[in-house]
Amino acid sequence: MPDYIPADNRYAQIPYRRSGRSGLDLPAVSLGLWQNFGTVDASSEARAMLRRAFDLGITHFDLANNYGPPPGSAEETFGRVLAEDLRPWRDELIVSTKAGYVMWPGPYGNWGSRKYLIASLDQSLKRMGLDYVDIFYHHRPDPNTPLEETMGALDYAVKSGRALYVGISRYSPDDMRRAVDLLARMGTRCLIHQPKYSMFVRKEVEGGLLATLRDVGLGCIVFSPLAQGLLTDKYLKGVPEGSRATKPSSELGPDEITRDVRDTVRRLNDIAQARGQTLAQMAITWVLRHPEITSALIGASRVSHVEEAVAAASATPLSAEELKAIEEILGS
Repeated sequence: MPDYIPADNRYAQIPYRRSGRSGLDLPAVSLGLWQNFGTVDASSEARAMLRRAFDLGITHFDLANNYGPPPGSAEETFGRVLAEDLRPWRDELIVSTKAGYVMWPGPYGNWGSRKYLIASLDQSLKRMGLDYVDIFYHHRPDPNTPLEETMGALDYAVKSGRALYVGISRYSPDDMRRAVDLLARMGTRCLIHQPKYSMFVRKEVEGGLLATLRDVGLGCIVFSPLAQGLLTDKYLKGVPEGSRATKPSSELGPDEITRDVRDTVRRLNDIAQARGQTLAQMAITWVLRHPEITSALIGASRVSHVEEAVAAASATPLSAEELKAIEEILGS
C-alpha cells in the first residue's frame, strides 16, 4: 500500500484559470519552492506541504535552478517527494523551473546564453528525476545577450523534448512583446509571464503589463503577492526572530519594515478582518481580481499557509467600496 494517496476531491478544492490563449489551465494558487524547501530546512515539513498542496488541488509547483538554499537543493527536495509520493500522478502535475541567475562559477553559469540555459535545464531535470518540465522560464532579462539567442534556447528546450512550454520572468512589456514575437517566428508559443506583483509593488503590472498580456495572449503568474510575508499578520508588531525578513536570501530586509509600513499593514488588516479574511488571504484575492492573472504564486513555511492561500482563491471578490478603501490606504 503506498504511503500517500491524494484526496479524491482535490479538483473541487480550488478554481482553475486558463493561461492566456493557450490550452492550459493552472490553479488560481500555485506553490513556489523559493524558500523553505532547501537542505537547510526540515524535509518532513516540505514533504507535508507538497502533499497537502496536491490534496487541495494545487497542481503547479514552481522551482528554479538556484532555489534552496543552497542553490539546487529545492529541486532535489522536490525530486525526492516526487519519487516517494507523487510519481504515479506525474501527468496531473505542472512542474516549472527557471534559469537566469548565477548558478555556477565562470561565464557560462549566469544570465541568458544558450550554453547556460540548456546546461542548467539538463541539471534541473537530473536533480528532480524528470524527463521533461512542463514550463521552462528565462528567469530575468539579459542585457548583454541578444534576445534572439535566449529565445532560441527556449525554443530548443521545447523542440528537444526537455520542456512542454516556455515562459519569461521579470520582462518589461516591450521586451515581453519582442520575446513572444521571436518565439512565434521560431514556431514555439510563449505560454506565460511571471512578474512581481502585490499591493506594495504595482507600477509595472498596472502600468502597461496587463494590457500587453491581453494583446499578446499570454498567461500571467505573479510572484510575491504577499510581499515576502509583509502582507500578513507576521510583522504587525515588529520583526519576529526567524521570519523571512531575517534570512539572508530574502528580498525583504528588516530596515524596510518601518513604522509607517506597519501602520499601513494594520489598516489593511482591519479591512481583511471585516470581510472575514486574514490579511494574507485578502492580498491574494486582491491580485486575482484581474482576469489577466492566471495564478498567484505563494511561498509557505507550514501546511497551514497552503490551506489559508487555497481558501483565498474561492473567496468573495472585493467590492468596489473595499477596493476604494484599500486604494486610500495605499495612497496615503
